[in-house]
Amino acid sequence: MTDFLSAATTFEVRTALDAIYRTESRRILATLIRLLGDFELAEEALHEAVMAAMEQWPRDGIPANPRAWLISAGRFKAIDQVRRRARISGSLDELENRLREEPLDPAQWDEQHLADDRLRLIFTCCHPALPSEARTALTLREVCGLTTEEIARAFLTGVSTVAKRIVRAKAKIRDTRIPYIVPAPDELPGRLDSVLQVIYLIFTEGYSASSGPSLARCDLSSEAIRLGRLLRELLPEPEVLGLLSLMLLQESRRSARVSPRGDLILLDHQDRSLWNRDQMNEAIQLVEQALASEKFGPYTVQAAIAAVHAEAQSAEVTDWNQICGLYDVLLGLDPSPVIELNRAVAIAMRDGPAAGLEIVDRILNRGDLENYYLAHASRADLHRRLGNRDEAIRSYRRALTLARQEPTRRFLQRRLDTLLAQ
Repeated sequence: MTDFLSAATTFEVRTALDAIYRTESRRILATLIRLLGDFELAEEALHEAVMAAMEQWPRDGIPANPRAWLISAGRFKAIDQVRRRARISGSLDELENRLREEPLDPAQWDEQHLADDRLRLIFTCCHPALPSEARTALTLREVCGLTTEEIARAFLTGVSTVAKRIVRAKAKIRDTRIPYIVPAPDELPGRLDSVLQVIYLIFTEGYSASSGPSLARCDLSSEAIRLGRLLRELLPEPEVLGLLSLMLLQESRRSARVSPRGDLILLDHQDRSLWNRDQMNEAIQLVEQALASEKFGPYTVQAAIAAVHAEAQSAEVTDWNQICGLYDVLLGLDPSPVIELNRAVAIAMRDGPAAGLEIVDRILNRGDLENYYLAHASRADLHRRLGNRDEAIRSYRRALTLARQEPTRRFLQRRLDTLLAQ
């Protein structure tokens, strides 16, 4: 199927396959879903292709184009699966007809040929026939490869609930034959909100991982930015520009967010010389373009807030009055408890911790964000700044029970230990 390099040991093959799976598996899966027209069949085909590679590559060598080899192998494994299952009459003919339209030479499956498969997959997962929660959960699972546990934490909901949403969404796509295509231009605007939400959730999981030993997953945030750029080419609407700007502004601070030991560094303590100014300059141009349209939405306003931080030479000269005004606008566009919490933090910076604490307590007393560690961490910090040691300790302990990311847990624990030592 493809030219092979020199023979390799089983260990070398396993190491290579692990690396390929980490970086390429979601692209390969997206292409197999397009080729096969079935989520479950594509997932099984990918698994069987990887198993075949483990058998063949130690003998034949690692192929020069491993991704193309796996796609090609998965394609033929899928035909074998259909035959084994003896599905309804005509199903094999339909599959073979679809595959016959694709190039037989794996070398033709280059970046240009496959570039938008994941974007097609996102639009399929975000089809209006699917419930809103299912669209996002399915895309995070199939496009990004997040586990149901990670998605549940991102949604602040139960694992079983997320699993059911994913299963039902796949069944809906299969049973109603939702097409694996990018919608026509006149259909795109109505589908855009869900797609933007999905891309941003992919980014946030990469920029600040929901759990695990590392603060970030660079592969996910980079992929979200790539998808954002593709979407901008496809549909340069103001909110697409705003989302891309927001992601670039947040990504530009990546190097300054973590110490050499892997510990979290808050915004006001970051070394701003480490910020990526090229990304910031690009992002500021994008958000200015989006704002000038006067047709912007929540992502553009969030990008404008991030731009105010980016333009401040130091934390001390940040224009908190402007940020609070932008949060007022954002809360009008997206009246969510999380936005209200972020606005409370900004008000605390402008008007003092007591003003922010009043809002945070009001949010928590309503029962909102009770299981959101940042709400309790914010409350703890405001009490700490006010000198309320016991309340700060109580809230830091609550935040620790909810945080799943190790750098965040270490940060909260250090703050708690400092208070306990007083």
